[in-house]
Amino acid sequence: MSELIDSLTQAVRSAPEAVPLRLHLAELLLADGQRDRAFAELGQVLAQDPQNARALELLGVGLASPGAADAPGAADQADPVPAGPASADPAQTAPGAPAAADPATAEPAAATDPAAAASPAPPAAGTDGIDWTRLEEEVGVEIAPPFVGRSGDADDPKEHIRIPTAGEGEVPENEEAPPEPDVTLADIGGLDHVKDRLRVAFLEPMRNPEIAKVFSKGLRGGLLLYGPPGTGKTFIARAVAGELGARFFTATMADILNSFIGDSEKAVRAIFGYARRHAPCVLFLDELDAIGGRRSGFGAHASWMRSVVNQLLVEMDGVGSDNDGVFILAATNHPWDVDEALMRPGRFDRVVLVPAPDAPARAAILQLSLEGRPIAGIDLDDLVRRTEGYSGADLTHLVSTAAEKAMTESIASGEIRPVDMNDLHAALEEVKPSIGPWMQAARNVVNFSNEDGRWDDLRTYLEAEKKRKK
Repeated sequence: MSELIDSLTQAVRSAPEAVPLRLHLAELLLADGQRDRAFAELGQVLAQDPQNARALELLGVGLASPGAADAPGAADQADPVPAGPASADPAQTAPGAPAAADPATAEPAAATDPAAAASPAPPAAGTDGIDWTRLEEEVGVEIAPPFVGRSGDADDPKEHIRIPTAGEGEVPENEEAPPEPDVTLADIGGLDHVKDRLRVAFLEPMRNPEIAKVFSKGLRGGLLLYGPPGTGKTFIARAVAGELGARFFTATMADILNSFIGDSEKAVRAIFGYARRHAPCVLFLDELDAIGGRRSGFGAHASWMRSVVNQLLVEMDGVGSDNDGVFILAATNHPWDVDEALMRPGRFDRVVLVPAPDAPARAAILQLSLEGRPIAGIDLDDLVRRTEGYSGADLTHLVSTAAEKAMTESIASGEIRPVDMNDLHAALEEVKPSIGPWMQAARNVVNFSNEDGRWDDLRTYLEAEKKRKK
């Protein structure tokens, strides 16, 4: 059997696109008890054809075989199988995705997501012989004689660093806890309607756990913040954590997605395990549409992303997912691109619109941006009137542009000249509101995708903006 596997491995190396040959190699590996390599071969087939019935059947056979659950090192000791983007460590940014490698030239071991497997089938009997003439005709290559001994597989020298995944509630001594934010909603100027909505829908039930338990409400929650880019959604999330007196832990697309099959799902699991060990805490998922997009929108080139979304669904509200004390917040500019299952009750069932800052908020942002700079004769009320429709990021950029003009003249004259209204008026000619494209996309969603009334808050906001501009 060993010689047959070695010979077939060489054939696969010569013709990596030959799916029948790779499936036959996977069948032999399963019969020989080499599940890790068999899973890797099947992962390569499923990366090309996610609906391949024979690959799914063999994957079910491998998972159902005795010892499949406790095979030593099946997912940790062997080399991962390169595929589409995925991340191993939520605490680190993954490097650029390497090119996909053929498992016939390295010893892979990452198994594809068991959720994608078909119903377990009876174990298939191993084949004791190979019709080499038929295989040569199918592949179109001349298969070299088998090697004696090791096939030359090399171990990957790289070690993948992951967040420790100790048992739930156990915090390893060397694991650093996420920090507790020192900001609250009181530090946010204006946006009173947003803060009131947060208090009613999220904060007050969490602050009164005894009353919440009387009404059988668990100490968990999921809230999605959405709105134009640059409106301070991340800052609001930190303020919510500060209001709850909880630690704040953020995870982005770079913390989750990596270049090896199965590692993205492991990263999602590790992130939630880390949050549970440090409860109470706020877990903030930034740019949710990038990691929780609609599964129906992923084509064959990104089919692996469906497993990532599936794992996110399981961790948020699946069997055995105990998230008491973990308050899950997320932010996105395009909530209409988020998978429907994430928006159902039990996950992100509370959605809050964070619009462009109103007048009190703009005044607070401008004043904060001007602090620490030499200024003279600033008419804050005039600036607030002139910056209607600007996002928080736009306002910060406006002040920075004005400061650059005063700094340029100060360098030329050799004397410090403070920032004045002339600088800010000149900056207003250069810096324009950046939320226009988002507003147009939001109008399309409200006009054509609001049959269920989900975006009524957005409709009200857009109608108010339209009246204001008239």
